[in-house]
Amino acid sequence: MSSCCASVAQPIGSLLAAARVRLGNRHADSQDSENPGATSGLEADLLLAHVLGVSRAWLFANRERAVPAEQADRFWRLVERRTAGEPIAYLVGRREFWSLPLIVTPDVLIPRPETELLVQAALDFIPADAAWRVADLGTGSGAVALAIAIERPRCEVHATERSPGALEVAARNVDAMAPGRVTLHAGSWLEPLSGQFRVIVSNPPYVAAADPHLATGDCRFEPREALTPGDDPLAAIRQIVRAAPPWLEAGGLLAFEHGFDQGEACRELLRGLGYTDVKTRADLEGRERVTCG
Repeated sequence: MSSCCASVAQPIGSLLAAARVRLGNRHADSQDSENPGATSGLEADLLLAHVLGVSRAWLFANRERAVPAEQADRFWRLVERRTAGEPIAYLVGRREFWSLPLIVTPDVLIPRPETELLVQAALDFIPADAAWRVADLGTGSGAVALAIAIERPRCEVHATERSPGALEVAARNVDAMAPGRVTLHAGSWLEPLSGQFRVIVSNPPYVAAADPHLATGDCRFEPREALTPGDDPLAAIRQIVRAAPPWLEAGGLLAFEHGFDQGEACRELLRGLGYTDVKTRADLEGRERVTCG
C-alpha cells in the first residue's frame, strides 16, 4: 500500500484528490481515455461512493467529512485494483443498462451501451400492449431480457444461459427488479426452451479468438466465452440463425448483436436461410451493430 493510503481517517476531499491523481496517471499511461482527468475523477467518485454507500451528490456536499481509516483503506485497495485495470463495474458490483442498476460480477459480460440498440429493435417490433412470448438467448446478467420485460409487461419473457455463475447473477437481477417477470433456463441457446416465440433476441459472442482487443481494457477481465466463440467470429451467430426458424412463430422476429464489421455477412446469412425483411441497425456513431430478420 502506497504512502497515500495510510491507515488514518482522511477527509473526503483529500481522498478524492489523491485518488484522481493516481487514477489519472494510470489513464494517461494506458491511453485508454480521451480525457484522463474527467475519467479519473468519475472513477474516484464512484469507488468512494460505493465504499461509503452514498451518492456522488452526497460526496460533493460533504467534502470535509472524515472517512474512517478502515473505509479509507478499503477505498485505496479498490483504487489500486482499478489502476491494475480491473473494470469499475466489477469493483462496485453494478452497471446501469436501460436505466436499470444491474448487478454484475466477473461471471458476466459488462453490459454495454450499444446493446441497448438490441433492446430498442425488439421494442420497436413489439406493440406496447402485446402479450407475446419472447426469448433472450445467452442472457448473461439478464440485461436484455429484463429491459424487454419491464417495457412490455404483458409479454412472457424467457432467457437462457449455460454458465451457472451467470445464471445466478441473472436470477439476482430478476429478483431485484422484476420478480416473476423473466423465466430463466439453464442451457445453451434454444436447447432448454419449448414452444414457439414471436421474438428471439441474442447478444452472442462474436469476437475472433485472435482479436487483439481481447487483451485490452475490460475484456481482459470478462468471461472469455461471452466474448469469443473461437476462431470463427460468426460461429455462435450461425448456430442461432440456423436453429431459430422452427422456434419462431409466423411473422416472428430474430434480432442479434454483432461486430461493427459483420453486418453484411449477417445479412447474407439470414437471407440465405430464407429470412425476409432483413435489416441492420447502426449505433449513434454509424457502426452496424444489430441485424434483424
